[in-house]
Amino acid sequence: MSDVFIHPTASVSPKAQLGQGTKVWINVQIRENAVIGENCIVSKDVYIDHTVTIGDRCKIQNSVSVYHGVTIGNDVFVGPNACFTNDRVPRAFNADWKITPTFVKDGVSIGANSTLICGITVGEYAMVAAGSVVTRDVEPYTLVMGNPARPVARIDKAGNKVEEL
Repeated sequence: MSDVFIHPTASVSPKAQLGQGTKVWINVQIRENAVIGENCIVSKDVYIDHTVTIGDRCKIQNSVSVYHGVTIGNDVFVGPNACFTNDRVPRAFNADWKITPTFVKDGVSIGANSTLICGITVGEYAMVAAGSVVTRDVEPYTLVMGNPARPVARIDKAGNKVEEL
């Protein structure tokens, strides 16, 4: 883990993999077998569960929870307090519990306080507006907002609106 910064208050499993240039800040927990790419920023109070995969050049803002079953691509921004779930029928005890995978493709931006319900794919360069609850797949280059989130515009790679929906 050369060139990796881990704040002294962070708890990073020795079985986690962090890419060069990645910075892990105050009170972060990164569990075993999590893989985080190069040049990422994992901000204060973030929780990254076991076997989560995060690509290169991602920025995970304060107090984000990324649970087991989530795969995040390259160049993804996740705003503060966003949450990725991993169980469609959560119970304290369930012998039949199964992870429902979630995929966030390259270049996606997830707004603050958004919730992504498991089992979805957020397509390349899509944007999820702050406070949205994403319950189904998001097409590439699409802005979604609301609860439940719905498509409102097509966007370009930089996030500019190209067409209202």
